[in-house]
Amino acid sequence: MKMRTKPRAIWLYAVLLGAFSLVAHAQDVPLGANVESLLDFARSRNPEYASMRYEAEAAAERVTPAGALPDPKFRTELRDITRMGDQSPTLAPARVGSTRYLLMQDVPWLGKRDLKREIAELDARGADGRASGTWAELAARIKTAYSQLQYVHRNEQLTREILDLMTRLEKIAQVRYAGGLAAQQDVIRAQVEQTGMKSELVALENERRQWQARLNALLARPSASPLAVPERLRTLPAPAQLDPRALEERVRTKNPQLFAEEARIRSAEKNRELTYKNRYPDFTLGVSPIQYQGSVKEWELMVELNLPLQQGSRRAQERESEAMLSAAQARRDATANQVLGELAENLSGFDAARRTETLAATSLLPQSELTFKAALAGYETGKVDFATLLDAQRQIRQARQGRIKAQAEAQLRLAEIERILGEDL
Repeated sequence: MKMRTKPRAIWLYAVLLGAFSLVAHAQDVPLGANVESLLDFARSRNPEYASMRYEAEAAAERVTPAGALPDPKFRTELRDITRMGDQSPTLAPARVGSTRYLLMQDVPWLGKRDLKREIAELDARGADGRASGTWAELAARIKTAYSQLQYVHRNEQLTREILDLMTRLEKIAQVRYAGGLAAQQDVIRAQVEQTGMKSELVALENERRQWQARLNALLARPSASPLAVPERLRTLPAPAQLDPRALEERVRTKNPQLFAEEARIRSAEKNRELTYKNRYPDFTLGVSPIQYQGSVKEWELMVELNLPLQQGSRRAQERESEAMLSAAQARRDATANQVLGELAENLSGFDAARRTETLAATSLLPQSELTFKAALAGYETGKVDFATLLDAQRQIRQARQGRIKAQAEAQLRLAEIERILGEDL
């Protein structure tokens, strides 16, 4: 039994040790390997989004007080504290002429409390919409920064690959120059090309640091915090998911800005109803026991109401509520026109970027590679000059850069489309 248990214990210890090492390694890996990790981090750390969430929570807490009755009021009156001049002034209820206790409760006109509660609920929905809009904007900025960071990183990789290629071409030119088959100018031109690429690498490194600082700011991290190298592009949606009519319907129902504007319209409608109800009086009800010396001998009931006689003031308030409703409706229409226009623009840009990337991958890049191979073979045999070889190399670089740029453009357009929708595709 001991011989069987010992290997099992060793195996279990090894598994646990491996699991702990994996967890420790995962904790040491910096953010940035994919955009999902950045979004998860920002959702819980970004202060701008946190402030909007707290504002939405505060708005939700206003619903219950808005529909509640006002606090009751209690009043005490000590009457005839000198007992018709027979005693010195006193504040003892049992020694004065009489003591009146009054308990009062304000009661709004029928329906006003419900309207106030509904207005508060709609305001809370509007706050939720604004919080969702803040997150959609933040997520789009993170996706944009991530795609730009990835674009710069891939450009750096491409430039280093082309730099290695130019180093090999320089060696070929040196061999041909040493054999008297090429001019020294070929070697010099290859070195000039390499110097230009090294300058580009410096600029790309600076741009990469700027995008990293921007991403860290969105994540509420120190600007110099490390970020992992972007590993992969986000998967682009299928063409069927980008049907303009279907997306327009989704925008009308799910766009955070339109959601907030719809809530504002409903709130303005309820506020108009409440304003018209102000034509009717509010009441104050009260009950009053009256104490004589040591016992209560009288009871009184009270009703009080305000008289809505200031008709000019109320008509102005009603016209104000109508104007606010019209303003909310106009604002909703303007927002709808804006977001639908942005949607159409980004759908067109996305389609163009996808088609450009397809052309670069299936046509331009293979043709450029064939041209370069032919030019390299021709230069080695002396059939073409070095300028032709450089032009062929530049064509390959431009084709690959064009493909990378088109892919980055598609990612940017996708981020904008999802921002307008308020959700991922």
